[in-house]
Amino acid sequence: MIPRIHQQGSNTLGLLHYLYGKGTREEHVDPHLAASFDGMAPDPGRDASVTKKDLQHLLDQPLSLLDAGQRPDKHVWHCSVRAAPDDPLLSDEQWGDIARRVVAATGIDPGDGAGCRWAAVRHADDHIHIIATLVREDGLRPSHHRSGKRAQAECRLVEKELGLHQVAPGDGTAAKRATSAERHKAEREGRDRPARDELRENVRRAVAGAAGEEEFFDRLAAAGLLIHKRIAPSGDLLGYKVALPHDRNGDREPVFYAGSTLAPDLSLPRIRERWIPPTEATASADGARPGQPALPDVTGPAFARRRASAAAWQSLLIIDCGEDGTAAAQIAAAGEILDALAKTSAAYTRAELRQAAFTFERASRSHVKAERGRDHALREAARDLVHSGPALGRGEDGATTAMLIDMAFFLAVAASNWHAKKRHSQQADAARKASEHLRVAYQAAAAHPMSVLRQRGQRLAPRVRQRQADLLHQVLPDLATRVQDESAWPALASTLDEARRAGHDPAALLTDAARRRELGTATSVSDVLVWRLRRRAHLPALPESRSGTSSRGTGRQRSSAPSTPLVHSPVKDSSRRPDRKAAQHSR
Repeated sequence: MIPRIHQQGSNTLGLLHYLYGKGTREEHVDPHLAASFDGMAPDPGRDASVTKKDLQHLLDQPLSLLDAGQRPDKHVWHCSVRAAPDDPLLSDEQWGDIARRVVAATGIDPGDGAGCRWAAVRHADDHIHIIATLVREDGLRPSHHRSGKRAQAECRLVEKELGLHQVAPGDGTAAKRATSAERHKAEREGRDRPARDELRENVRRAVAGAAGEEEFFDRLAAAGLLIHKRIAPSGDLLGYKVALPHDRNGDREPVFYAGSTLAPDLSLPRIRERWIPPTEATASADGARPGQPALPDVTGPAFARRRASAAAWQSLLIIDCGEDGTAAAQIAAAGEILDALAKTSAAYTRAELRQAAFTFERASRSHVKAERGRDHALREAARDLVHSGPALGRGEDGATTAMLIDMAFFLAVAASNWHAKKRHSQQADAARKASEHLRVAYQAAAAHPMSVLRQRGQRLAPRVRQRQADLLHQVLPDLATRVQDESAWPALASTLDEARRAGHDPAALLTDAARRRELGTATSVSDVLVWRLRRRAHLPALPESRSGTSSRGTGRQRSSAPSTPLVHSPVKDSSRRPDRKAAQHSR
């Protein structure tokens, strides 16, 4: 149940005309009173002998107790209370009781006999509107400071008592929602979403991996946004505002939004915190551990995705083992990875990745202060993704995209678990939902490369397949039988053989990959291990075919037996933690 305190106004009759009218889209049905301050207010919706002006006159009578110069300029208090879509239909009596509890909790009518006059209008099954005059019967002003939070707290109690959907409590770090006027404006203009939401996504993408102010503003301009910078007399940049070119007010002027009004972490001072130089302890994203060569210094979407996968793995270990501030920084930077991935991936995965990034945004902020600088590896990886350009959904690009989406999924799960332990319910829920979108994106991205790897495994000589099976039973005796029953087992066998032929020790690689993070809750252990092995051994994500030509297929190609997503249950914590030694050698 969501209560929302609207901006105070000065026109009681105007608001009543809206509440008792047909609505902007003919959505108001049977407007009528559900409750009022005295239980006897006239109802112009059900009583033909009274008018809206009669109700307005009754509500505004306390204003006459004050001299004209003492009356508040904006005396109209307006609160809407909306039930969740899956809540049962509530009666007028139940809505009336909810209205009385809300006005008491917010201080509008605390029950002392001299509260404000108010009325609750119901014009739809799932919500009510409460209108009140902000002058008490004794001529004093009500004590309604922080009425929004007080209404939220009361609604949480109502949900429990009535068995309604329980909304996760907020902590004041969420982005401001679009107003009803902004939503209706978008609908009138045929836009998918309000300008506020579109601008927030564009600014987030511009921030992802940006190295400084110049690059940030260049990206905003490249996205087609109008930019207004606030400059001090000294010439220093103090802040910025952005607008969509087509979003205009009644005077045909652009409607600008300051970064801080889009989201708390999009103000210029908060964005500048991301540009803190990395500390000496900051992990690099080259994917190599001490004594191993780094990835080749080659540019391109596939290599950018490999580097990002390595950085994401390092981030997982930090979230599991690091201090709170460092973990919060990793989670915030994970949002930049998702933004960059959504911006640069092929069309057939873009919608789910974009939704994952949009949903995960709520998980990137909490009251735990992020220790910037330690997130440099992930932010640099996001920058690489953006600068490497769009990745086609074919060949190595498509396969490394699947590899990175796999790691992004585990990042989202780790973020959800971390927030859940901190009792950040909204953030934990957002990260969990993002992981579900990543699960779907992985299925689309991995279908073709895993099909190719399975086919290669099925063509292995019987003695080679048996060698890999023996190795599996040696290293993972508890999981070996399960793995061999999975459809992706041939892909794992092929990968182990390929690693051996590349000069690696398959047993050492498999042991290392298996101990890094628990496997028991994986939907497909084979899928998990394939990507870990290929990344750790620096094998091509999609190998050349035996004929010597690249086994590239279109990004939309699907195998006859699509791969199971390599996912863990997002609601369970890992039963095993990587030890400190593993964390030190994670690269």
